[in-house]
Amino acid sequence: MQIWVDADACPGAIKEILYRAAERAQISLTLVANQLLRTPPSRYIKAIQVPAGFDVADGKIVQHLEQGDLVITADIPLAAEVIEKGGHALNPRGEFYTPDTIRERLNMRDFMDTLRSSGVETGGPSSLSQSDRKAFASQLDRFLAKNRK
Repeated sequence: MQIWVDADACPGAIKEILYRAAERAQISLTLVANQLLRTPPSRYIKAIQVPAGFDVADGKIVQHLEQGDLVITADIPLAAEVIEKGGHALNPRGEFYTPDTIRERLNMRDFMDTLRSSGVETGGPSSLSQSDRKAFASQLDRFLAKNRK
């Protein structure tokens, strides 16, 4: 099992939690982004830069994802693909996407896209709070404790 990160939009505080967890659990952590990322020197942490383009990083993650891998993403369509492939998807606020919840999330995302395209201001997500970071770290720790081989 390894951890993949949809890193272009992943908050820095979440990346720091992931770096520490990869070292502590001695698990492979791969960040995928269309920009150059600096990562701490580690045999467990690497970054892959992909060309700019719509969903290029997502495609790279799905291409290399194996059943049981964990993907960190706030991207609902990517999370759906991860679940379909037998992976686990956790968002930066500490919520796991599941087969039961992903369909509802996709429908809500499509509805919000429709509103935005018709000119309705929907706003964006709130900034990542301390409780979000704590929820993420707790979920990650529980997942790693349960799924380490």
